[in-house]
Amino acid sequence: MIGPLTPADDGATPARGRAGAVGSWLPGPLLFARFAFPPNHLGLCGPESGETLPDRVRTGRSDPELVRIAQQFEGAYPYLELIAAENGVADPLDSRVVEAYWLGNDLLARVGPRARHDDLTERFRSRTRPREWGWLEAKAGGASAVHHSFHVLEILPRIGMMRGGLPADLIGALERCLVRPGRVVAVGPGLLDVEAPPLEMRDGQLHLGTPRPIHLSPLHGASFGDLLLPGDEVAIHWDRVCGRLDPAQAARLRSVTELNLAVANTTI
Repeated sequence: MIGPLTPADDGATPARGRAGAVGSWLPGPLLFARFAFPPNHLGLCGPESGETLPDRVRTGRSDPELVRIAQQFEGAYPYLELIAAENGVADPLDSRVVEAYWLGNDLLARVGPRARHDDLTERFRSRTRPREWGWLEAKAGGASAVHHSFHVLEILPRIGMMRGGLPADLIGALERCLVRPGRVVAVGPGLLDVEAPPLEMRDGQLHLGTPRPIHLSPLHGASFGDLLLPGDEVAIHWDRVCGRLDPAQAARLRSVTELNLAVANTTI
């Protein structure tokens, strides 16, 4: 099992027992914080949050300050607002909406093309090169889904990170930024080994390849204190395990990511 980490280990919480699949037991703001913390800590998106995100994840406390910080994620939060509005859900941080954005669920299918087009236009047209805008605009009425992978595969290569420009290693950044399904292969004090599919460019097209081993350091691999076992399916974001997935969640994550990869490949 993964041993407790100290506060210096960047927000990992003491082991809290064998929790259920992520999303089945967390309030929406805390679920959002799990996935938002890794890139936020790296300075890639969202506001300067200080110790708030790791503290709230560590203590399992959802409060107005956590909500306020989530609302300042200029990339992710407007997608939550869009998904919520199109599904008649009052709170963009409802756990169903948060799960839809990070992992995928049936709420995504109810987001209409007009609302998607308006969202893309308002937020990204002015930041997109004119010759690229037509390709991006067309995606609103296409087969892609308003999932985190859409932002990674369609927006990031055109405008760069929300807090920075285009990374030098674009494929590597896309891979780490995608929320990828993985499987735990070994656990122990201060270590976590998983298998996850790499993002590969083959014949000019992006694909998720055959899963390969990844050794995650205690800093990145503690899964916020959850106890993990070999064989567990997990979600990985920026080299951190954000939580355990049940088989249906893992299948949805793979499916929606493959869908958005296929659509992205039409304009590579």
